[in-house]
Amino acid sequence: MKPTRKHLLLLLIDIALLNAALWFSFFLRYEGRIPLSFVQDWGYLALVMTAIRIACFVAFGLYLSLWSYSSLPELLQILKAVLVSSVLQYVINYLLDFGISRSIFIIDFGVVLILTGGARLAIRMRRELLTGWESRQTQVRRVLVVGAGYTGALIIREMLREHTATHRPVAVLDDDPNKLFRQLHGVPIAGKLDQLAQVSRKYNVDEILVAMPSAPKSRLREIVNQAKKTGLPVRILPGILAMANGEISFNQAREVQIEDLLGRKPVRVDLAEIARYLQGERILVTGAGGSIGSELCRQISSFSPEILLLLGRGENSIYEIDLELSISHPAVRKKALIADIRDRMKMERIFREYRPTVVFHAAAHKHVPLMEDAPDEAVKNNIFGTKNLAELANEYGVKRFVLISTDKAVNPTSVMGATKRVAEKIVQCMAKHSQTKYCAVRFGNVLGSRGSVVPLFQKQIAAGGPVTITHPEMTRYLMTIPEAVSLVIQAGAMEENGEIFILDMGEPVRIVDLARDLIRFSGLEPDQDIKIQYCGVRPGEKIYEELLTAEEGVVTTKHERIYVSTPPRMNWAQFRRDLLELEELLVSGDWVKMTDKLWQIINEEQQVAVWKETAGSRLES
Repeated sequence: MKPTRKHLLLLLIDIALLNAALWFSFFLRYEGRIPLSFVQDWGYLALVMTAIRIACFVAFGLYLSLWSYSSLPELLQILKAVLVSSVLQYVINYLLDFGISRSIFIIDFGVVLILTGGARLAIRMRRELLTGWESRQTQVRRVLVVGAGYTGALIIREMLREHTATHRPVAVLDDDPNKLFRQLHGVPIAGKLDQLAQVSRKYNVDEILVAMPSAPKSRLREIVNQAKKTGLPVRILPGILAMANGEISFNQAREVQIEDLLGRKPVRVDLAEIARYLQGERILVTGAGGSIGSELCRQISSFSPEILLLLGRGENSIYEIDLELSISHPAVRKKALIADIRDRMKMERIFREYRPTVVFHAAAHKHVPLMEDAPDEAVKNNIFGTKNLAELANEYGVKRFVLISTDKAVNPTSVMGATKRVAEKIVQCMAKHSQTKYCAVRFGNVLGSRGSVVPLFQKQIAAGGPVTITHPEMTRYLMTIPEAVSLVIQAGAMEENGEIFILDMGEPVRIVDLARDLIRFSGLEPDQDIKIQYCGVRPGEKIYEELLTAEEGVVTTKHERIYVSTPPRMNWAQFRRDLLELEELLVSGDWVKMTDKLWQIINEEQQVAVWKETAGSRLES
């Protein structure tokens, strides 16, 4: 590192202190009557001794630290440097026969340690005093920290020493009786968690910070709901950040999100395994502008692919993810491709030009009621778009092909679900005769996606209600987009071929309970401030979702959150003939016959009558 004026100043200060310490050690040892021989040779003696000290200080990196932030680690480095330099001085004294008494080295060691360590602490104290003065000149927000554990202690210390102190901890809450009414880095632990409202008023709090990453989600939900009632801003420290190398910053705190309260275990993935099959590969992501597709692109970019192909029909969404990755991962080579997976010629040209080696197929029509009214679009996109990609993957030697599927493909009652079930079967059929490793990954709803109920509920709450729910017993499996995608990528690393992987979605969530949580989350009371209304089940919707068909079994994999289904036997030759017939009916425009054939393909003949009753009349009219 190039020396600066500040480094030179620090060096001169140390030289002055070291010489003062050496003179004081002689003065103390000889009670003020230093022998003439030492006085006459003082210049040479001081030069050698000081040079040894400074060399050790440089070797131990004392001039690389920021003195204004010096703390225990820096003091330990000073101790090591002073100790080693004292030993070297003693050896030089013996070799050059300076005749210095052993007691002088002991005294000098203590004095140097006090002076150099004290100088650094003095600089830090000066900074702390300046920070306090500056804080009083600016608007500082008073923060109540919930949690006096390891994370709470770290964030309080970080806030207290932050030079640009815009937030100041004024009180802490914790349920541990051994901590109550004590102090944490000088901040009072003022009460238990259920006293949040009283303590907030007593200390004139401006903001609440929840620093309990290991707390059960049920407890966290109680705390957040209690905090929201105060009307104050509430922020949280995500657990994954709090555990990262023990380093934490107030800037990592963010507003509480509904995902924080879901009660799910954190997802762990085998990064080494993922890196092996993605690093240096040419990776194609279809539907790259969608919720799942864009998150796939974000996470894949971290594994250094040779090129990342962002394919989608919507130019705006592809532009946005392309621009985002240019900022967040500028070193990753990528290509935005505007194309329709139903266009076989365009897809073949892309495969021929870019030769992808890994394909994540996330492009699909997913909106259940809309696909009930447009079954031809669902069949075109979800079935024959998938067929195009799966066949091209085999033809152009793709190593791995991963289909993103849905729990709506299990015992489907909707056209969308039925088309995704056929897409799964296409992948299984291709796996029977191809060198490409095919798999499908099946999971439920994701929070934050464009079709998620959460944004809709939030808009309805912001408008004053009512919040509309289709049925009081409607339940869904819910997962956050990042954790679903990380498990999808992990599943793609597994060696099975033609399997359907099923993600552990946890326990299903009642939608009405989710709505009530969101209302409380907004600082309001359900049924009082915001009404809940039931509007009836929409065409194609199920009240309960499933993750397995009746014919499928399930076995565990090496990942605790990923399972693999054991598919039933199928006549694949007949399946291929059925696809040809389905395509002919699609081209003919006879949607009713086409949909009858769709149900027949997935062996769900009993659903035809149900579907005709709810949707067939609309199509015929």
